[in-house]
Amino acid sequence: MAEKSIMTENKDDAEQILDVIVKTLDDGKAQDVVVMDLQGKTSIANYMVIASGSSNRQVASLADNIQLKLKEAGFKSTAEGKEKADWVLIDAFDVIVHIFRPEVREFYSIEKMWSSVAQIRSAAN
Repeated sequence: MAEKSIMTENKDDAEQILDVIVKTLDDGKAQDVVVMDLQGKTSIANYMVIASGSSNRQVASLADNIQLKLKEAGFKSTAEGKEKADWVLIDAFDVIVHIFRPEVREFYSIEKMWSSVAQIRSAAN
């Protein structure tokens, strides 16, 4: 399957990428998964997903699995922070994913920073 690149014009691609990410986080037992709808608010992405892993190992594993599942679905992604795995950022172009250890997530408080711009929903809903 040919990999899709950079920001897509197709809203369905963004939704498909988001679905792959949320399902993979759920399957990997990520905690406190939040989806932020950024459509029409910023040009960086359509969605931002924030999740926690209970340990560095789980954070790294969640990131690896997301990248694997995206590749299997034909989408490209890049990641930063997997070496230390306190906070891994995955850029899937239409969707940006932040996976934190809980104390690091609390310290940086990404949800609070974006709450004035984005519509925030729990991925469980």
